[in-house]
Amino acid sequence: MSVDDARFQLDDFRPAYLTLSPGELRRRAEAATQSLRSCQVCPRNCRVDRLAGQTGTCQIGRHARVSSAFPHFGEEDCLRGSRGSGTIFLAGCNLRCVFCQNFDISQLVEGREYGPGKIADMMLALQAEGCHNINLVTPEHVVPQMLEALYLAVDAGLRLPIVYNTSAYDSLQSLRLLDGIVDIYMPDFKLWTEPCCQRYLGARDYAHHARAAIAEMHRQVGPLRFMPDGVAARGVLIRHLVMPGLLEESAAIFRWLADNLSPDTYVNIMAQYHPANRVGTRTSDGGPGFVEINRPVTMRELSEAHRLARQAGLWRFD
Repeated sequence: MSVDDARFQLDDFRPAYLTLSPGELRRRAEAATQSLRSCQVCPRNCRVDRLAGQTGTCQIGRHARVSSAFPHFGEEDCLRGSRGSGTIFLAGCNLRCVFCQNFDISQLVEGREYGPGKIADMMLALQAEGCHNINLVTPEHVVPQMLEALYLAVDAGLRLPIVYNTSAYDSLQSLRLLDGIVDIYMPDFKLWTEPCCQRYLGARDYAHHARAAIAEMHRQVGPLRFMPDGVAARGVLIRHLVMPGLLEESAAIFRWLADNLSPDTYVNIMAQYHPANRVGTRTSDGGPGFVEINRPVTMRELSEAHRLARQAGLWRFD
């Protein structure tokens, strides 16, 4: 945490859900679970009966699938601290990003199905290992299942802050059920224009829903704040992946964040894009797919992304 971030320090902190009654946590979990009967958990609004095991775009039915759960030291510094972020990688996804670097988990749905009791046990085990937080990765399509597990985990002694690590293709209905439960929202903001969202994410309306979702997250928890040891405690941390040839998308996102949330918005400007999933694979005509993004990001593009963030008025970015 920099000297400039000192005003975003919390001297006294306890997870948000501890201010709710056990009855309220249970009520939220039950309400969310009932929404699976005609699923509108995310913006896809598939309306399938997931309680009966039917699946829609995300390919997940009644119970969540978990790919892995472990103390993660590859997350942002302010999440991993010295003991790691207690990360639960959830299988399935409501997007179809052609460049997804975890497509085996998100699109091939590699993972094992677990009920809420087993996922609660994972949370408690990560707490016992000393992790700083519980980090739910790609939870937007399994909010009901996570609330079921969290209710049980809190009742059994969970006391760690919750990180909601999402693509931002979230429904407002789901996010409002999480109000007062999630401490740290970590949404991606991937792309801005409808043609790019359709071509690369498989969701023309992605940016529309991401704007609404991120604004709601900010309303709930505000800008990112830290404990005295520099570990994040509460707030919104935006992730933006710089993509080759798409700096105009980045510029529009940065302007929106500064103008509609706050210049204090904390943004991780990520440089790790590389061709993956369908990018560069052979198409039916024998050529490489998505040739325009079939290369890494250059240092010049990354430097320009940082300049564009400063120009927009943002100052808290990596």
